[in-house]
Amino acid sequence: MERNYLLLTPGPLSTSASVKEAMLQDWCTWDKDYNEGVVEVIRWKLLEAAGLDGREYTTVLLQGSGTYGVEATLGAAVRPEDKLLIVANGAYGKRMGTIAEYYHLNYALVNLKETELVTPEVVERALEEHPGVTHFAVVHSETTTGLLNPIEGIAEVLRGRGVTWIVDAMSSFGGIPIDIKGLGIDFLISSANKCVQGVPGFTFVIARREKLAACKGVARSLSLDIYAQWEEMERGHGKWRFTSPTHVVRAFAQALKELEEEGGIAARHARYCRNHEVLVEGMEGAGFRTLLTPEKQSPIITSFLYPEAGFSFGDFYEALKRRGFVIYPGKVSDADTFRIGTIGDVYPEDFRRLVEAVKEIRGV
Repeated sequence: MERNYLLLTPGPLSTSASVKEAMLQDWCTWDKDYNEGVVEVIRWKLLEAAGLDGREYTTVLLQGSGTYGVEATLGAAVRPEDKLLIVANGAYGKRMGTIAEYYHLNYALVNLKETELVTPEVVERALEEHPGVTHFAVVHSETTTGLLNPIEGIAEVLRGRGVTWIVDAMSSFGGIPIDIKGLGIDFLISSANKCVQGVPGFTFVIARREKLAACKGVARSLSLDIYAQWEEMERGHGKWRFTSPTHVVRAFAQALKELEEEGGIAARHARYCRNHEVLVEGMEGAGFRTLLTPEKQSPIITSFLYPEAGFSFGDFYEALKRRGFVIYPGKVSDADTFRIGTIGDVYPEDFRRLVEAVKEIRGV
């Protein structure tokens, strides 16, 4: 199957031919071959990939984009009497604040600069300034810029405080190793079309069983009630409450198989890191500089500064698209940038070709 172009974005992203081919078969949402043979396998394979015990942790799949999963989790996990603390350093952290506002949650939002990490010191100070916090939410890989927040250090700050920890791992789960149990994460949210390398259509939550069980009756939304969805999946052996995106689900099952065949999350992380290294080295050779310093940077997506005044991203984008590459505009409020993703069914040789195309366009 010939590709129209490589999607060098943080998702949707380029998928393998076999993932696309998995969508060619139709499935009945009531049939056990689908529910038990596809959905339940996905639920267990997600736990397996994360190194988790199914007696302590569970998974729930939900129709919609990643934001649906974040909204569903906040709306079901945070009770009226609770207090939520969000520390944001980009658009997706701020979006959690918007969700909290819509749901009239009792919350505090600490906004950092888009190039500033959510460090353990920042979290400790925020907790001191906002007493009574019961829930803490943060984005792991903030694709606004490409920042990777140090959740390992944050875990040490939260340990022993009795705070429920919610992590938006939308663009990191499957591509960056995360010790969910060791870090004490209670809810981790991701999406089908990110590092597992499936296609858009559903989001999923990996949760500590006791924490998800405590969500019964809390949700403010019928469709986004993750407890009710989980209860139905447990009772119905993979049955969704409402019509599931069957083709997308089957594609995700294939994507999980390919993640396992690649060597798991650690192996995929190594490939993404190499993609990033080839990209940055080549772009610097073509006269571009990264927005972030290396210690802040994820291997998921990289922001590059405009090389000179008058640089036209639109012209650059179209020139790259004609050569088979699609990239992302910038999302930083105080700098002119564009972004290039290094995740998906893409490899170091793809980024060598990209760099050659950039050099040709730039006349370097």
